[in-house]
Amino acid sequence: MVFTHSLPLVPAPVSATAGEGRMPIAATTRVLGSSPAAAQLIDAVERRSGIRLSAADAADAADSASADIELRLDPAVAAPEGYALTVGDRVELVGADEAGLFYGVQTLRQLLREEEHGWGFLRAEIRDAPRFGRRGVMLDVTRHFFDVDEVKTFIDSISALKFNHLHLHLSDDQGWRIQIDSWPLLTELSSSTAVDEARGGFYTKDDYREIVAYAEERHVLLIPEIDLPGHTHAIGVAYPELVEEPVVSDALRSESLQQGQPLPVHGEAYLGTGVGHSSVRIHEERTYEFVRDVVRELAEITPGPYLHVGGDESLGTPQADFDLFAERVTAIVVEAGKTPIAWHEMGSAADIAEGTIGQYWGKTTPEGTHAEEAAHFVERGGALIMSAADAAYLDMKYTADFPLGLTWAAIIDVRSAYEWEPTAVLDVPDDAILGIEAPLWSETTRTLSDVEQLVFPRAAAQAEVAWSPREAPERVWESFRVRLGSLAPLWKAEGIDFHPADEIPWSER
Repeated sequence: MVFTHSLPLVPAPVSATAGEGRMPIAATTRVLGSSPAAAQLIDAVERRSGIRLSAADAADAADSASADIELRLDPAVAAPEGYALTVGDRVELVGADEAGLFYGVQTLRQLLREEEHGWGFLRAEIRDAPRFGRRGVMLDVTRHFFDVDEVKTFIDSISALKFNHLHLHLSDDQGWRIQIDSWPLLTELSSSTAVDEARGGFYTKDDYREIVAYAEERHVLLIPEIDLPGHTHAIGVAYPELVEEPVVSDALRSESLQQGQPLPVHGEAYLGTGVGHSSVRIHEERTYEFVRDVVRELAEITPGPYLHVGGDESLGTPQADFDLFAERVTAIVVEAGKTPIAWHEMGSAADIAEGTIGQYWGKTTPEGTHAEEAAHFVERGGALIMSAADAAYLDMKYTADFPLGLTWAAIIDVRSAYEWEPTAVLDVPDDAILGIEAPLWSETTRTLSDVEQLVFPRAAAQAEVAWSPREAPERVWESFRVRLGSLAPLWKAEGIDFHPADEIPWSER
């Protein structure tokens, strides 16, 4: 059957009832509210329609009913991050907190429509709050670098879909992207490179603080990642004494030959995309001095509670050495006052720091020891973030012939990105799942436009998986594809270079 939905909203709210017609807007439409969300609404409406709504003055504040659009807080209205939105002859948006007001504004933006008689908001009664508290996207700024303004644009796009975490992958074999004062050669010698000789770069501490502050204004928590002990070739370009000689496997040799890429050479920049060949020197105390300094400096400029320490694809590291490092690095993060996050492989270590959060990037049907490794984080008092590679990885191709992306995990069309359940992958309690994260690895994305082509529209699918009730009537593919198609005019107005996947009936207005 063809499923139609009267309210074109993504992600689907907890409850929504459509009203008749629209509430017209004009430059005289007054917005009342002291929240930053009020100013964000005024700016967003102007970008979309060219109409700049009026900010209500003090006289209006004394008589809130005189305002056309009112934003206010009431913790009793919904769970944290939730909101109640009524659009009738006026708009009343009540947030449980500032995040709830912000997300209510994102919903209101999706209700904005242009018709024959002008612009207006579709009338509706909505009650909403998220299913998962953790709704994330990862951006790899190492394989290809994206500057401060590009990251800000990305934050705008994902926060509009009610994502609330951004994981920045700040180091890898191809480059180092964050200023560390105590180890200055990291940015002097290891930041200028990227895959295939693309532009490099790094964030100064002030750049990083600017990104953090911008994200906070949009209720997005920034999580920095320094990938260890593997994916560390770039560290060895700056400080060769910290990193082992590359382990060149037959698989890496074959892959490099097939792709026309050079093999890694110790102490020299690596511009290929092979993995698993690098490792820090795990039995050298100098390595842990380095890790402590990096963690300390990152912790000082990261107000959020988390630091991600990597742990994936350490294929050339003996298992006993890897486990030893996992235990020490997670303890160092705890000593710095942060909660460690690690890719699920670090769950192999018996004594990872208690409370460490695991990030599962195996497949929806777990392979090998992935499920056991992930479950160990829960056994140690931690929890899990689900990033199933064959459903949530945004760098996989949509189709076999799509010009961007990879295929090693799967070919992921929009429907495949939508139809997975984070709590059904592993044998752990549902409450051990914090939520999801959709990673974008950047081997094939040289520009922000490339990133947007891979991220959108599939990020919208992941947003609904993370936000909407699992059993909601609208939480089905035929409803989602119609609602998703209605986002096209909004995305075009915001300049998002999304991929117009054939699965979706894209709307013109």
